[in-house]
Amino acid sequence: MKPFMSRAALAGLLLSASMLAGAADGIPRTPAPKDAKVYIVSPADGATVGESFKVKFAVEGVALAPAGDQTKNTGHHHLLIDVDKLPAENMPIPMDANHMHFGKAQTEADIKLAPGKHTLQLELGDKNHVPFDPPIVSEKITVTVK
Repeated sequence: MKPFMSRAALAGLLLSASMLAGAADGIPRTPAPKDAKVYIVSPADGATVGESFKVKFAVEGVALAPAGDQTKNTGHHHLLIDVDKLPAENMPIPMDANHMHFGKAQTEADIKLAPGKHTLQLELGDKNHVPFDPPIVSEKITVTVK
């Protein structure tokens, strides 16, 4: 009985070590559909907007689906506000004031920003909020909030 327990314990340790090693590499990424695009419909680059304004987004070559939906070639929007560097490619996109999640497959949002210049960019996330491989991102636009 002891040899069996030792082997079971060793197998458990090896499995744990392999899972930890995989976690260090991040979450497996979903291949991006060929020619998939995401873009900001409005406001236009360079627009002047009020403190509260609507942002509309769209996709081409990929369908929208809520987070968690297993349907192939689908994703959902994340609005990056004043972000200089894209989120890590092998980890879920953060959820904070600079990374807004639209996990119900929304195509627009009312947002409120402080007066001044701000950048907006979209990144499509897969069912797990992880960027596609390669990432599907919009052009970055600048708006001035009055």
